[in-house]
Amino acid sequence: MRVPCPVPVQTSFGTMFNRPAVFLELTDDQGNKGLGEVWCNFPSCGAEHRARLLETALFPAILGVTFDSPESCFSQLETQFARLAIQAGEPGPIAQCIAGVDVALWDLVARRADVPLFRLLGGTNATIPAYASGINPSNAAQTVARCRAEGHRAFKLKIGFDRAKDLANIAQIAAALGSDEVFMVDANQAWNVDEALDILPDLAGFSLGWLEEPIMADRPAAEWLSLALASTVPLAAGENMINAQDFAHGISRPALDVIQPDLCKWGGISGVLPIAKDIIASGKRYCPHYLGGGIGLAASAHVLATVGGDGMLEIDSNDNPLRNTLFAPPVTRGQMTLPETPGLGVTEQLANLLASDIGKGDPK
Repeated sequence: MRVPCPVPVQTSFGTMFNRPAVFLELTDDQGNKGLGEVWCNFPSCGAEHRARLLETALFPAILGVTFDSPESCFSQLETQFARLAIQAGEPGPIAQCIAGVDVALWDLVARRADVPLFRLLGGTNATIPAYASGINPSNAAQTVARCRAEGHRAFKLKIGFDRAKDLANIAQIAAALGSDEVFMVDANQAWNVDEALDILPDLAGFSLGWLEEPIMADRPAAEWLSLALASTVPLAAGENMINAQDFAHGISRPALDVIQPDLCKWGGISGVLPIAKDIIASGKRYCPHYLGGGIGLAASAHVLATVGGDGMLEIDSNDNPLRNTLFAPPVTRGQMTLPETPGLGVTEQLANLLASDIGKGDPK
């Protein structure tokens, strides 16, 4: 599905003019159903490609096959498609399709058990912290004020554009923060290490919760460590890690304070849940990354509710009916409470969305 962006979403690597989503539904041999989502937000033309990968590669590998658990399916698919990911040069899209299948299987299992997913996974607290993300450099202070009125007490601004404008936005937002509010910034890999080192003294003047992806995610560990040693602001990354080894390195090395897996980009619930537990056990913060439709956001919320800790759920501040129609529990003083409906809790909402005209218009 696809909807236009009334206000284009700006990042250092491009601008989103529409918001796509690839949703899938799996049915077991007893008629139980589960919903999943595949990451595809930018460039948005990738949505159709991932849908074709599901139809031509992933679905034939699982239809009619018996699995002991979602974890066993995830492990088999990772092994089965490892060579194709190399051969096709597409480790990301294939990992994202596997993740979508995994989320759907967990939703199916929890709905079959008639319990919310986080409770099936061992979580006991339905209330989790959340923060408003995706705040554009244009009209940033006004967007923060709107998010505050919607119940948020934590905000993340996109930077990495014009330095003077970035710092002016940061100063304006920081000056208006309440005593119970926190503020983070995300550079979306905008700088090289020298540029990042150069701006760190300016950022040190603000009480920032974290600085996210100041340099490209695949830069050598030594560059990340040099930033960590020079920065008074905690460093965050993880949305672009797409295997367990990457996360193990991120957890064990001292550069990162906040680690942000995106379970629709890699791992689904089977891959990310144990990593989230390892992040918390290491003393770092698990803050799931998310910027897509409502099914993936719901899955991210359930994993955070399962593991606890002091992490926050990322909620895109930009309008997206493919998210809000499916999963939008109210945020009150920075806290969201998950519904006690079975599975991910988005079944009826998806049926309503599919019956509407949302997402079915001109993809341009």
